[in-house]
Amino acid sequence: MTIKLVRSSASKTEMSEIVLPSHANNLGTVFGGVVMQWIDACAAMAAQRHCRRTVVTAAVDDLVFIVPIHLGDIVILSAQVNAAFKTSMEVGVRVDAEDPKTGHRRKCLEALVTFVALGDDGKPAPVPPVVPETDEERQRLQDARARRTERLARRPT
Repeated sequence: MTIKLVRSSASKTEMSEIVLPSHANNLGTVFGGVVMQWIDACAAMAAQRHCRRTVVTAAVDDLVFIVPIHLGDIVILSAQVNAAFKTSMEVGVRVDAEDPKTGHRRKCLEALVTFVALGDDGKPAPVPPVVPETDEERQRLQDARARRTERLARRPT
């Protein structure tokens, strides 16, 4: 059986959303849960692009909002697979907000989401390794491997 290698950049995904009144709280800022939903969707697309399988969310690392996202802002989510393991992948997501009147963008948060690939039988299935092409991608892979070791050490037994 030949192992297919997948370039890190092949998983790059970007999506945009506009913050509507239904997304915002009484302060005029987006609900954190709405942003979490967008993060999960964008990250899932990146993971699926990497492994070409159905994926399910296994874990989300810390979400720390740096600045608020306001009603009317355009939210830009960028995701890419950092590392692939036996059946799981770590996906990094960056969330920026853009003021549509000025075009000014600000970084709002970053998230790390772990997905597990599923086979046709609904059970975890192997995923191809990530092939980094840039120094940044090599660093992301190295950092993801270290985080995975920490996650597995914290896993309930």
